[in-house]
Amino acid sequence: MGATRVAVLAQDLVWQERLSLAVERAGGRPVRAKTAPELDRALECARFAIVDLEASAYDPLAAVERASAAGARVLAVGPHDDVELRKRALARGADRVLAYRKLFEDGPATVAAWLAGAGAVAAPSAAADPATG
Repeated sequence: MGATRVAVLAQDLVWQERLSLAVERAGGRPVRAKTAPELDRALECARFAIVDLEASAYDPLAAVERASAAGARVLAVGPHDDVELRKRALARGADRVLAYRKLFEDGPATVAAWLAGAGAVAAPSAAADPATG
């Protein structure tokens, strides 16, 4: 069986690359997307999704809801100071919403812990702090 596929929806190419590398280093296989139609295609083969909450090419909250409705476990990432956006992402179906800083500082461990919590991969050696983010 191959690596766990994770749809990575991010308009910003730098964040798409960072998030995809975190997925790879966590033992997963990223399926990259920059738009809602690309997310739909990625969700055909991925049961996990990471959604960047800051974008103009797609509606981030609708993307969270779309991925959740498709049966994917959703990890959303966004600015730490937009508490309202984070709450709305949770209400729309995100399992967790983390700050960019958390993914920047220890993305692979954070993604590995998230995947392991869903039974997708083995737990990382140093688990991420679930309260941070």
